[in-house]
Amino acid sequence: MGLLKQRPSISVFVFLQVLDVLTTILGLRLGAGEASAFIGSLMHLGVVPALMISKIIAVILVLVALKRGRPRIVVLANLWFAGIVTWNLALIFSQAWRNGVA
Repeated sequence: MGLLKQRPSISVFVFLQVLDVLTTILGLRLGAGEASAFIGSLMHLGVVPALMISKIIAVILVLVALKRGRPRIVVLANLWFAGIVTWNLALIFSQAWRNGVA
């Protein structure tokens, strides 16, 4: 079965959202910047509120995709957020190395 023909995993989606929030907060605390212009524009509300708004939007988009019979969008979202979490982890390790934490 091809990667995009797999059944979407909502639990993986939720897990990746949590990991994204946690790794973003940790990265910001270590001195990394926010790469997303959208989330960056919401940062005046605070880090956690900005991230929660972005996660609410992500959940709404996934629910709309599922309601419209587009499960492949969830698979693509999972791939996208897995990439973001990986990027966040790379930045965390990089910042920790620079700060002498690692």
